[in-house]
Amino acid sequence: MKAQSANTTTDDFIRQIIAEDVKTNKNEGQVVTRFPPEPNGYLHIGHAKSICLNFGIAAEHEGRQCYLRFDDTNPSKEELEYVESIKTDVHWLGYDWTDRLRHSSDYFDQLYDYAIALIKMNKAYVCSLTSEQIKDSRGTLREPGKNSPYRERSISENLDLFERMKAGEFADGEHVLRAKIDMASPNINMRDPIIYRIKKMPHQMTGDKWCIYPMYDFTHCLSDAIEGITHSLCTLEFEDHRPLYDWILDTLNTPSHPQQIEFARLSLNYTVLSKRKLQELVENNLVSGWDDPRMPTLSGMRRRGYTPSAIRDFCDRIGVTRKNTQIEMGALENCIRKDLEAKTVRVMAVLKPLRVVIENYPEDQVEQLDAPNHPDDANMGTHQVPFSRVLYIEQEDFLEAPPKKFFRLAPGREVRLRYAYFITCQAVIKDEKGDIVELRCTYDPETRGGSAPDGRKVKGTLHWVSESHAIKAEIRLYDRLFNHPNPGADGTDFKAALNPNSMEVLTDSLVEASLANAQAGDRYQFERKGYFCVDSVSTDTLVFNRIVTLRDSWAKIEKANKRA
Repeated sequence: MKAQSANTTTDDFIRQIIAEDVKTNKNEGQVVTRFPPEPNGYLHIGHAKSICLNFGIAAEHEGRQCYLRFDDTNPSKEELEYVESIKTDVHWLGYDWTDRLRHSSDYFDQLYDYAIALIKMNKAYVCSLTSEQIKDSRGTLREPGKNSPYRERSISENLDLFERMKAGEFADGEHVLRAKIDMASPNINMRDPIIYRIKKMPHQMTGDKWCIYPMYDFTHCLSDAIEGITHSLCTLEFEDHRPLYDWILDTLNTPSHPQQIEFARLSLNYTVLSKRKLQELVENNLVSGWDDPRMPTLSGMRRRGYTPSAIRDFCDRIGVTRKNTQIEMGALENCIRKDLEAKTVRVMAVLKPLRVVIENYPEDQVEQLDAPNHPDDANMGTHQVPFSRVLYIEQEDFLEAPPKKFFRLAPGREVRLRYAYFITCQAVIKDEKGDIVELRCTYDPETRGGSAPDGRKVKGTLHWVSESHAIKAEIRLYDRLFNHPNPGADGTDFKAALNPNSMEVLTDSLVEASLANAQAGDRYQFERKGYFCVDSVSTDTLVFNRIVTLRDSWAKIEKANKRA
C-alpha cells in the first residue's frame, strides 16, 4: 500500500466516532486516551502510529488528556531500561504526558480487591490444573471447552486459596485464579480465562511485595477504568478480547466503562515488527543492538537520522483504518526525503576517493569558493569551500572507456567541478597492478563559478574535496535489513531473509572542511549521494550514517522482481 494524502487526521473512523461522542455529550464531552506499552522491549515504528493516534487525538480536544501507562504485569520480561527508552521515544516524537505517567503496578492493590470482589460474586475461582491441562480443556473453535474440576469450589475456599497464593504458600504454576464465564462460549477468550498467576520474582516497581500478578486482559480494562479513559484504542488483534474487556467492567460495575475501538496495526515491508523477532536479532548479534540504525525501532531510526516530524507525517499519511495492509517501505523513506530536503545543508563528500592533480593550477594557491547551503533557499546562507591543486573525486565518476551516455570524466573529456571550474582529463596514472591511482588534469581559469564565457556547455558536474583541507570520515551505508518484502511469510525462518548488504562501511571517505565541527545528530545532504547524519556513538573519526538515498532505488528492484 502506498501512503495516502496527508489529510487523513480529520476523517478517519475513530475520529468520527469521537466527534459524535463529543457532540452528544457522551462522557460529559471529555476525551481521555492512553498509550499503554508493555516495558518488555524497545518501541518500533508500529508503536509510533499508536503514539501519534492517542496523543494526537487528545491534543485535538480541550484538556489534552493522554496517559502514558506502562502495562507492567509480567516482571519476568520487563526492565527499567525499556521503561526509560519508551519515555525517551515518546518525548522524541514530540509528545508530553505531563503529570499523567502511570504504571499498571500502581493499581495492584485495587486489582487485587477487584479479584476478591469477583470471587465473592462467585465469578472467579482458584483452579489447580496445570497449564497444559488448562490449555487442553479450553476446546477449539469447533468444540466447546470442558469445565475445570475445581470450578465449583466454594467462595470461602477460593478466598482462602487466593489469600494463600498472595502469601506465597504455593509454587509457581500450582494454582491460578480464573474468571468464571462460559466454557462453551464461541469466543475462546471467554472460556474461563486466567486473571491471576503465581510468579515468585521481584517487580521493578513494587519489589518483593507481590508474588501473584494479574494477567494483561484483567489489568488493562481495569487500569483504563481507574484512569477514566473514554476511548481505549487498540489494534485489531484485541477485537476478540473486547467481550472479555466489557465483561470484567460490567460484572464489577466499575464507575467508568471505556469504549474499546480497534484499528489496523502498522505493517511495513522489508522488516519485522514483532518484539520477539527483534529481540532475537539483538540476542543473536545479527544487529549491533536495539538502536542499530537498520532496526525499525525508534531508537534505531533516531540514531540513523530519521526526524520525528517525518515519522509523524508518515503516520498521518497512512491513516487509520480497520483493514490490515502492508505499507511500502518507500512510503516512509519518501516522507524522510521530503522532510530533509527542506531543512538540510548541502555539502560535498567523496565516499570512494580518486586523486586528481590539476597540473596548470598554482601549487601554493588556495581559493575559497562560495557554496550555497541550500540551492533553493537563499535564507540558509552560504559556506566557503577551499579549492586547491590536488583534489579528490568519486572513483565511479571516471571511466577510461566510457559507454554511451556516460557524461562524467574520461580521458580527453571536459567536465564541471561543482562551484569551481571546468577540468579536462589529460592522463591516467596506474600502479603496478594496473589500478588507477591518480588522474592528471588541466583547468580553464576562465570558468570560475562553473560557466564558460564562450558559452560552451558540458554535461557532467562532479562533486569533489580539496586534499589538503578534507576531513577523513567513516561512512556507513545502510540499506534495508531484509531483502524480502515479507520475511518469513513463506514459512521459512525470517532470519534467512536478512540482507547481507544491509550495511557497507567505508573507512577512507573524505568530507569538506566545513564539517570540522559537526556534532552527533547533525544532518546533511551529501551532494549526489543522499542524506547523512553524524552517528551518536563517538569515535576518534567522524562517523556518518546514511539516512536515506536521494531516490528510491528499490522501486526498480521491486518492479523487476514482480516481472520475474
